[in-house]
Amino acid sequence: MKTKLTTVAVTALMAGSPAMAELVFPSLSYRTGPYAANGIPFADGYEDYFTLLNERDGGIGGEPVRVVECETGYNTEKGVECYEATKGEGSLVYQPLSTGITYQLIPKVTADGIPMHTMGYGRTSAKDGSVFRNVFNYPANYWDGASVAISHLLDINGDDLSGKKVALVYHNSAYGKEPIRTLEELSEKHGYELSLLPIDHPGQEQKSQWLQIRRERPDYVIMYGWGVMNQVAVQEAANIRFPMENFIGIWWSGSENDVRPAGEAADGYKALTFHNLGDDYPIYDDLKQYVVDAGKAAGAGDQLGTALYNRGMYAAMLAAEAARTAQEIHGTQALTPAQMRDGMEALEITEEKMAALGLPNFGPTFSVSCENHGGDGYGAVAQWDAAADEWKMITEFFQSDQEVIEPLIDEDAAAFASESGIEPGC
Repeated sequence: MKTKLTTVAVTALMAGSPAMAELVFPSLSYRTGPYAANGIPFADGYEDYFTLLNERDGGIGGEPVRVVECETGYNTEKGVECYEATKGEGSLVYQPLSTGITYQLIPKVTADGIPMHTMGYGRTSAKDGSVFRNVFNYPANYWDGASVAISHLLDINGDDLSGKKVALVYHNSAYGKEPIRTLEELSEKHGYELSLLPIDHPGQEQKSQWLQIRRERPDYVIMYGWGVMNQVAVQEAANIRFPMENFIGIWWSGSENDVRPAGEAADGYKALTFHNLGDDYPIYDDLKQYVVDAGKAAGAGDQLGTALYNRGMYAAMLAAEAARTAQEIHGTQALTPAQMRDGMEALEITEEKMAALGLPNFGPTFSVSCENHGGDGYGAVAQWDAAADEWKMITEFFQSDQEVIEPLIDEDAAAFASESGIEPGC
């Protein structure tokens, strides 16, 4: 298990003076293994943002930040070990970047009083903060993603999917299984036929599934993949000449590393996103000046502006803004995990705030409350332009079908509360 410190504790300026406090943010990363291609850019973006705050602003509210990175290899057991090894550091919020690890940590963070943020992944019903008091999944979740994909298909089919065939190619894990119930409910509502095609870890063997797709000829394929599975799936789709514009990945299947290996054949592939893309934002000038050019980048400095680097940076930004909110609520710069939780539950992201942070129009606005730990469920669709070697947004952000999703969340959260002996309440 590797532990990496982004910044060391600040040394007192004068002998005998007390050391300054610090805000500790653990990073459960995976820079090795079959998921490293996706784990590395996210971890780099997460760490670089906090480094920027330290170098440019002196931390958050005058408190320096320390990032404690622990390698999980996307392995659930190692992820739990990392949690146990780092929680005593004063860790303020965990972002495990793994649904499997998330499920194991939900009871642990609840018992330990430490918040966890599973941004766009994890247990979807954790949106219900009256049950999952220490777990947050704003600004969108897996079920939002499933709905956004279907809404896009409705939009390009004149609002009629009756008689259409939709196949779900999914990582055969807690992650990949998350959208099934939602897609089933949506199929009843909109009249499409749903088929399920699981892909076993790590996802390198998919020929039989794509032969089935060639045989059954679904109109559309939705993918919930990760790591090497995404690259293989895009290549297999190209091999059977499946129309790329009819192939849509969830936001975890929409990085540059997922499409570039297939070259021109990946052109037209679509993926969802809950934030904007590219590096045309003022914050990148500061990242270059204070982090990359200063030799303080987390990695090689070659991931800036990529989809998953942006996502890691966005996750860090949301954590930092929740910390600022907590500092304001409690009137202190040094924070406890319980105070951080309060900041996360009172977080409000406005366009004015994003613009001030150097990220204008970077994502939808949202606010968090006890009843709603998940935001408003807005997503958008991007498409890969192989010639330009970049993702291009092809829709605005739009909301998922809350009439379908909210009852499912209520049902699942109530079941969890009953099983766990939790009395819901705010």
